[in-house]
Amino acid sequence: MSRKRRGLVAAALGVCLTMVLPLNTVTAQPNTNSSPQRTVFEVTADSPEARTRVARTGVDVLGANGPTLTVIAEARQQWALRATGLPLKDLGDADAQLAALGKADFTDRAGGVDPQDFPSGYTGYHNFQETVAELNKTVSDHANLVKLSSLGKSYEGRDLWALKISDNPGADENEPEVLFTCNQHAREHLTVEMCLRIIKKYTDGYATNPTIKNLVDSREIWVVPSVNPDGAEYDIASGSFRAWRKNRQPSNGTDPNRNWGFKWGCCGGSSGSPSSETYRGPSAFSAPETQRVRDFVNSRVVGGAQQIKTHIDFHTYSELILWPYGYTTADTAPGLDANEANAFATLGRRMAATNGYTPEQSSDLYVTDGSVNDWMWAQHKIWSYTFEMYPKSSSGTSGFYPRDTQIEPQTARNDSAVELFLTYSDCVPRITGRTC
Repeated sequence: MSRKRRGLVAAALGVCLTMVLPLNTVTAQPNTNSSPQRTVFEVTADSPEARTRVARTGVDVLGANGPTLTVIAEARQQWALRATGLPLKDLGDADAQLAALGKADFTDRAGGVDPQDFPSGYTGYHNFQETVAELNKTVSDHANLVKLSSLGKSYEGRDLWALKISDNPGADENEPEVLFTCNQHAREHLTVEMCLRIIKKYTDGYATNPTIKNLVDSREIWVVPSVNPDGAEYDIASGSFRAWRKNRQPSNGTDPNRNWGFKWGCCGGSSGSPSSETYRGPSAFSAPETQRVRDFVNSRVVGGAQQIKTHIDFHTYSELILWPYGYTTADTAPGLDANEANAFATLGRRMAATNGYTPEQSSDLYVTDGSVNDWMWAQHKIWSYTFEMYPKSSSGTSGFYPRDTQIEPQTARNDSAVELFLTYSDCVPRITGRTC
């Protein structure tokens, strides 16, 4: 094609794009030194299909509140976002929003340097070193109830710690096992606090609370406070938040929650581009962190039966309870029949009634593939849910960083849901009147 011909085609394409865009969309500006590199937008998308179109543009989806998605779009992504034809609202420079949240003071009273930590107003959160210290303290305080072990190493060599809570933690008893995982996504620090609260509640409360004692005596509870410690540490390493989502595999990281092996990369619910926030990696389980959790779950198949019966993976934010499948918008699919879908929905709604979250099938939000919930169910028939925690909505990146004054109320908000979940973990179908 001649240079002149290419120019005419490009001009015509530009006219066509302009014609299909609504008047209230934001016009993306060329990438200049004065324009933001990353801009926060609200996108009105009132159906799963529309929200999936937004996610497929490659933008970083921060959260959802009904038909409104909050996203970060890099300059090169804004054209694709505009081309969806959906209404946009510019909320400003993402990096300026992060900077406004503050910066940590690394200098201690003796004039030395503290370990990396959170900015003022966030110091109640636990970094990796502090999380490990809490786990070790729990072992010291409740040696009769807990056992601490490492599932293996992260990409950068940090241990992926798992704490078992049981009345006989050194034995492999014939009891239903329950798994809680937190912090798959680096910037979601509130989830680490959620896992730590579960640990504290079901150990400190054992001696005085009959309900807690009964659940601990009749279950084996596993808690993994940080599936992605490398990413979480990187998010705070400079003293300012980075809104980092992925792990730290070179050069741009992998999204752990698009790296699981069931329907990996199948359905437009992840990205093959390493620069994308939903980069699924070069192959399923290419992230060492997902490999280690996978290996642990696989190891709990004893005598041909999976001992882990239920699982919650905690995320932020949007105040949602989600269940499989995420890769398809169909309510049922191979491996998930109508009775099972009904049990997922019924328990999801019962838990949501205790914490005020919105319950829905994962794909009602938007299509994802390679997610932990889909793999847990398809591979092992583990009743697996995602909790998207506080806040319900946000004007931007601050949604991932609620002040530490919110840790207590927002983790306590899930106490009843967790108790209900543990109660039905011996037989989820009985919540619908069916037997296991």
